[in-house]
Amino acid sequence: MTASPLSPADWSEARSWGVAPAAHLLRRLQTGYRPEELRRVMDEGPEQTVDRLLTEHPEDPSIGPAIASLEQTALATGQIDSLRAAWLLGMTTPVNPLREKLTLMWHNHFATSYGKVKSLELMRRQIDLFRRHAWGNFGALLHEVSRDPAMLVWLDGNSNRKRHPNENYARELMELFSLGVGNYTERDIQEAARAFSGWHMRHGDYWFNSLQHDDSEKTVFGKTGRFDGDEVVDLCLEQDACSRFVASRLLQTFVHPRPPEEWTTAVAEDLRQETFELRPVLRRLFLSSAFFSSEARNSLIKSPVEFVLGSTTLLGVAIRWPETLRLLASLGQNVYEPPSVKGWEGQRNWVTSTTLMLRTQFIADLVQTNQYGVASPSKLLESADLSGVLAIILGSDSPQLLASVREQMSGLAKPDQKQRLTLLMQLPEYHLY
Repeated sequence: MTASPLSPADWSEARSWGVAPAAHLLRRLQTGYRPEELRRVMDEGPEQTVDRLLTEHPEDPSIGPAIASLEQTALATGQIDSLRAAWLLGMTTPVNPLREKLTLMWHNHFATSYGKVKSLELMRRQIDLFRRHAWGNFGALLHEVSRDPAMLVWLDGNSNRKRHPNENYARELMELFSLGVGNYTERDIQEAARAFSGWHMRHGDYWFNSLQHDDSEKTVFGKTGRFDGDEVVDLCLEQDACSRFVASRLLQTFVHPRPPEEWTTAVAEDLRQETFELRPVLRRLFLSSAFFSSEARNSLIKSPVEFVLGSTTLLGVAIRWPETLRLLASLGQNVYEPPSVKGWEGQRNWVTSTTLMLRTQFIADLVQTNQYGVASPSKLLESADLSGVLAIILGSDSPQLLASVREQMSGLAKPDQKQRLTLLMQLPEYHLY
């Protein structure tokens, strides 16, 4: 009998838990990590690490005031870059890194752009909504998103009226948020739009405009009733396609860009059994044989946020935000402004001839100048042994990779530490995780 992809990874063999699997776990569950964090995970082991990362911790008192100050500056001045910096700074702290990575995933899933919403307060509140539900219940999240003021602006909720239904939210609810293409009909969208009529925003908050709500009978997914928006959301959650759609999102974010069918089926079944409670599903996924498989490792391409913030975190950089935000925009990932309702497509789209050159130059500038902030990589370089530094940077203890790197370094005349770091962080493997 074939083992389930969600069966726990086997660490029973001596020394099977080491730098490579520990780094893989950290690279997938955090935006970046410090060298000392890798050593901690190697000591803790996988279960203790996953449980710690799936637990909400009090905010870091040394960083919290800085984040709050940036948010207050943004709201007072209308400068979205300050709001971006506040969130990105939060991603670099080691307190709740998985929560922030999940928040970014939901931002991409329910892609909403400041470019249309035009309200920093509404965008900030939407990100806080994703943060509150980061590893909570997907159904509860879907219900709240349907009432979220930023979403109501983004998908024209106020234009959805009894006599003239607007289908934008109903369409994206099914196509992009819960079911995927091919799992609904145009009639389902039209009927669902009527159910959401009167779901408006007023004075910055959700407002049920009863005069503009169509409370007559609708037929959605073959069921008939005087449905409102909440009942349509529940009907979406009941569809088998919903658990598969959410399973695909989790797998593509954390495990593999093109997960095998059996992996999707296993995670979808787990989601149904847990009635969309994400925390237990994520725990099993992060400890599974599929997660640690050779197929999964180094199968994902780092997004600009992961690449840039991961690098600054690794080197202990005190980030200069104006330069860093300009770089992220050039690399194609402006948080708070996804390119469309489909979000960032990611993976191979992240690396073009232009963005690859920008990434390579960024590493050189980051290591050798203070353009993006002052680096303090002393902990990274505590070991003079190349294999130790390579393991921290690339999460690999492969003898073949070590031999290849040594051969490349042999072409450098007495490389100093900065040259060694630059070479290692410019390797093609560094773009993968």
